[in-house]
Amino acid sequence: MKSSRLVYALFGAVLAFQISARAELKLPAIFGDNMVLQQQQAVPVWGWSTPGAKITVKFAGQSQSAVADASGKWLVKLGKLKASFTPQTLVVESGETKVFNNILVGEVWLASGQSNMEMPIQGFSGPKPTINAEQELAVANYPGIRLFKVERMTAANPRTYLEKYSSWCECSSNTLVATYFSAAAYFFGREIHTNLNVPVGLIASDWGGTRIEPWTPPVGFQSVPSLAQTKTSGFETNKLSNREPTVLYNAMIAPIVGYALRGAIWYQGEANRNDTNYDAKMSALIGGWRKVWNEGDFPFYFVQIAPYKYIGNLTNYVADKDPLPRFWLQQSRAARHIKNTGMIVTTDLVDNLSDIHPRNKKDVGHRLALLALDKTYDKDVPSESPAFEKMKVSGNKVMLAFKHTYGGLVSKDNQPLTWFEIAGADGKFVPAEAKITGKETIEVFAAGLDKPVAVRFAWNQLAQPNLFNKAGLPAEPFNTQLPVK
Repeated sequence: MKSSRLVYALFGAVLAFQISARAELKLPAIFGDNMVLQQQQAVPVWGWSTPGAKITVKFAGQSQSAVADASGKWLVKLGKLKASFTPQTLVVESGETKVFNNILVGEVWLASGQSNMEMPIQGFSGPKPTINAEQELAVANYPGIRLFKVERMTAANPRTYLEKYSSWCECSSNTLVATYFSAAAYFFGREIHTNLNVPVGLIASDWGGTRIEPWTPPVGFQSVPSLAQTKTSGFETNKLSNREPTVLYNAMIAPIVGYALRGAIWYQGEANRNDTNYDAKMSALIGGWRKVWNEGDFPFYFVQIAPYKYIGNLTNYVADKDPLPRFWLQQSRAARHIKNTGMIVTTDLVDNLSDIHPRNKKDVGHRLALLALDKTYDKDVPSESPAFEKMKVSGNKVMLAFKHTYGGLVSKDNQPLTWFEIAGADGKFVPAEAKITGKETIEVFAAGLDKPVAVRFAWNQLAQPNLFNKAGLPAEPFNTQLPVK
């Protein structure tokens, strides 16, 4: 009798151990109620369970299965989905069942960067609200737009699971305010949503004051020879700052890598303003993200940072030593040579040159959306700023040719063109007169300068020039002595 009891007790203990040892079915935090799944491409769904367990994922009439590997990791891919505003349910089964409700199918975009991307419509401690914040929030109820916010975190090594986040929610004035969601990302997403008439999912992963290096994965640095020796591991976890390479990627990007998306938008650079190698670092960031996502060269659109009084004592100001125009040049170069990218110019979107956070985020989102609508969604809309292409010296004048004029160059305020300078053989730039001579050409000259050799435009931290194209987009700053290509 006692031996039978002992057997039953041992059997019960073994069974209890086996049950407790079974891994809980778990998915990354990026999967949840109210999410948007990407249309028209394979959609990975992954997570963890008991090694060897069969996992079945059901959605929109599809049923796909996989077996968890020795570590418990599993991955299935749903076939291409059609955009739909009809709320659907995603079911994941493996002994236990996970159910995600109110799911839409549409366009998914990742938004990242520093404080100008992070800034919400209502502003936060320091920056003022965006322009017309109350009016914009009053009409911000878009149940077809869904928001997911990654909160600030650092990590010494890539994480598989997000620790801090605001779950997917329907876009409304309340959710935009409660999550402190990016105003630029919201305005971008709203235009994609209303122009394409499809659901839009926006993932915001941003942190004010951060440099580009912390957002970059190790594989990104390794792909750029000049950056291959960048330290990407071995950080002291008890002294980890948000400025170390990879630490924001590790904590705020790596846990969502693989979630199907259309592309990314980026607003960062103020913290790297003195960086003369930013072009290469953009290559590392973009190339790195594309490599880990394994979705090919997905679209990546970014913001050229705005004019700002970085150098406060203008009494001794010397334009030649101003790092901001050279940084603009680095950004322009990145847009030229990195495949499937685009850059918007913001020289006209600053209401206060002493405020590093321009309040007009609506037009930032609008211009980013123009790039996406034109280049990603083939809507054939004007999307690019006038850009210097070539020059020709004729006597005491320089003839400049531009691309992306969309019907012609214009002075936005109908006043003489501003912020043009010209230099002779001595290399000293002086203010110049500039006149539009054709749809794509400008003539530049200065009294008393007979043999010009170079022209520069908006080459100043305070430059807010009036040269635009007929589509209403401002011209890129440039210096003919420093080619973009």
